[in-house]
Amino acid sequence: MPRIIPIRDLKNTAAVSQMCSESKEPVYITKNGYGDMVIMSMEAYEEKMQLLDAYAKLDAAEQQVEAGQTLDARSALQELRARYGI
Repeated sequence: MPRIIPIRDLKNTAAVSQMCSESKEPVYITKNGYGDMVIMSMEAYEEKMQLLDAYAKLDAAEQQVEAGQTLDARSALQELRARYGI
C-alpha cells in the first residue's frame, strides 16, 4: 500500500528518511490534499532506473527483430570479437 504524507511532515527529515529507507516503494507527498511530489530511497531509485534501462534495451531488441536486423549467433560472435579485439 502506498505511503502518503502531507508536505508539512517533511519538516521531520529523519523520520521521512527512515520511512523511505524502510519502504521499497515511493512515498507520495500531498499539498493541500492533492498530489505534489514523490520521494524514494536511493536504493529504490537505482532499482527503478535499472529496470527502466532493461525495458528500454528489450524494446530496442524487439524493434530490431521486427525490422529483421538480427544476426545469427556466429555473426554476432564475430562482431563482438571484432569490436573488443578478441
